[in-house]
Amino acid sequence: MTIEGTYPIENIGDRRGKRLLDDKVPLLPRKKEETGEFNEFDGASFAGSVFNLSTTIVGAGIMSLPATMKVLGLVPGILLIIFFAFFTDISIDMLIRYSRAGKTVSYGGLMDDSFGRIGKMLIQLCIIVNNVGVLIVYMIIIGDVLSGTSSTVDHHSGILEGWFGQHWWTGRFFVLLVSMLAVFAPLACFKRVDSLRYTSALSVALAVVFVVITAGIAIVKLLAGSIAMPKLFPDVPDLASVWNFFTVVPVLVTAYICHYNVHPIENELEDSSQIKSIVKASLALCSTVYIATSFFGFLLFGESTLEDVLANFDTNLNIPYSSILNDTVRVSYAMHLMLVFPIVFHALRLNVDGLLYPSANPLYSDNRRFALITVVLLSIIFLAANFIPSIWDAFQFTGATAAVCIGFIFPASITLRDSHGIATKWDKIIAVFMIVLAVVSNVIAIYSDAYALFHKSEASDF
Repeated sequence: MTIEGTYPIENIGDRRGKRLLDDKVPLLPRKKEETGEFNEFDGASFAGSVFNLSTTIVGAGIMSLPATMKVLGLVPGILLIIFFAFFTDISIDMLIRYSRAGKTVSYGGLMDDSFGRIGKMLIQLCIIVNNVGVLIVYMIIIGDVLSGTSSTVDHHSGILEGWFGQHWWTGRFFVLLVSMLAVFAPLACFKRVDSLRYTSALSVALAVVFVVITAGIAIVKLLAGSIAMPKLFPDVPDLASVWNFFTVVPVLVTAYICHYNVHPIENELEDSSQIKSIVKASLALCSTVYIATSFFGFLLFGESTLEDVLANFDTNLNIPYSSILNDTVRVSYAMHLMLVFPIVFHALRLNVDGLLYPSANPLYSDNRRFALITVVLLSIIFLAANFIPSIWDAFQFTGATAAVCIGFIFPASITLRDSHGIATKWDKIIAVFMIVLAVVSNVIAIYSDAYALFHKSEASDF
């Protein structure tokens, strides 16, 4: 991500080691001689970049996918997961092609190239809204998993409370404070995306652990005859059930949002031509995890699958070592979110800096500004997660809308604008389809959320 981000023409191939024009430089250096600050960085690796992009994709949304299978059935559900991975690849390819045509090295620079300063500010605001909402939700979930929650009528014990009982040091505030100081703050201090490659790899591994445990339990119970094969296709008893199918679209539309980290990852590569292969490898990896999670989660819990399948692991699984497996799943998931946090936070910080200080020196060169933005953002997220635990409902409106703008509406709009005359007729057809899909899914999401909140409010009045 850059402040303006424009390369001279000769820098489009292997970008490493080249100096940019004027103040239009990336927020992070590519060559150690440019600053003296990064002494041993020779370019990000292919594997590290795949893990970083995959970690951006796989977050809390993975736990909602089994519930989409309950609505759609396995066959349509799995096909839609593949379908949206395909369209995500197309939308990212649009960004890459127009970035190279316009010699830009950031999403903001690309929007500036197509729509001017207003376009750049819009994408920065969308990324800020989306990422702040996502990170607050992550921290809320981590608090719920580790210390429990009383946001509903019933109190659900967290792992630490279940192990040690209710104490001040198992409470949400203390647990999140320790997580902030011991995990989030140190990882947030890295200035390069590539510095997070090991934590990203571990994050992906923890997501795989969840899949493996869920698959193992499902297979054991299936062989024992204690669960039946789930439905392959949806039930359509009436017209209202057809409308219900559309409520899962926003979950799938936003499942692969990672566009805001494509440019930062590409900028650190030794050979920027690898970015398309990195995107395809990441989408293939995440699609595999998504399909496995959806299939085995729905197979295990069937029609009892909750909107957040993690909540299903709060009960007796009726197999040996049930409590141990439940705790392992929840701990691995909490750790997964902790390690996803810094990769999402990285893009958030860059866009806040770009919005507030559009003409300042690169962020990496100003330690005071870097520290100030980091501390303020971490503090806001921490306080919101502690004192507004019901914020999930609010960000279903703002977060989902911002996410589809980032992932589909803006890439399609750039293609339709076609500032450099490189779009084919097919490109424009796909772009129109993306915009229609994004708008329809968001209207449905906002309507369904508003409807649910309205009826929840009505129920509480009686």
